[in-house]
Amino acid sequence: MKLINIGFGNYISYERMISVISPDTAPVKRMVQNARNNERTIDATFGRKTRSVIVMDSNHIVLSALQTETIASRIDECQKNNKDNTNGNNKEV
Repeated sequence: MKLINIGFGNYISYERMISVISPDTAPVKRMVQNARNNERTIDATFGRKTRSVIVMDSNHIVLSALQTETIASRIDECQKNNKDNTNGNNKEV
């Protein structure tokens, strides 16, 4: 399993992520509220402002205090590390 840090020591599998989106638009806010109502939300913000919304393949919504660009760069770094890794060990970013 390939994990990325989404802030404050929280890790998720980037292979199970569908998208990383900004929480500022009305449709995303409705999606998050719907997920909260259906108990499908994982809040990893530690009380900070939500700066990115991560949609998982399990239909869960993960809230993070990191910017979408930060998470995207960590995903890119993890993918590069996995391509460079010839001995089969997975590396956490």
